[in-house]
Amino acid sequence: QVQLVESGGGLVQAGGSLRLSCATSGRTFGNYAMGWFRQAPGNERESVAAINWSGSRTYYADSVKGRFTISRDNAKNTVYLQMNSLKPDDPAVYYCAAGPFFRVLPKEFNYWGQGTQVTVSS
Repeated sequence: QVQLVESGGGLVQAGGSLRLSCATSGRTFGNYAMGWFRQAPGNERESVAAINWSGSRTYYADSVKGRFTISRDNAKNTVYLQMNSLKPDDPAVYYCAAGPFFRVLPKEFNYWGQGTQVTVSS
């Protein structure tokens, strides 16, 4: 089993930055690929970014490429999402997830956190 807890969400002005963290427990964190996803009211859950077990491969959705950065610290069992230049369409509940392979679709991940709210003001 793998347990995940997101933190770092909150209210930020458009153009500002936030860093989300996902702390994990259970099986060895370093064996899992990790992903960040988001879901806004009335929308489907969408992929934001993903990273493989070692951090050597990453994926970013076109909507966030160049603004968001995913990283991991296996010694701390934590994955991060640095969000810069936040836009009005970025607000959502952000979730982190874990899976055995490097994938990008929500259905391809096995373990999920409860999410953290990100709100962007104008």
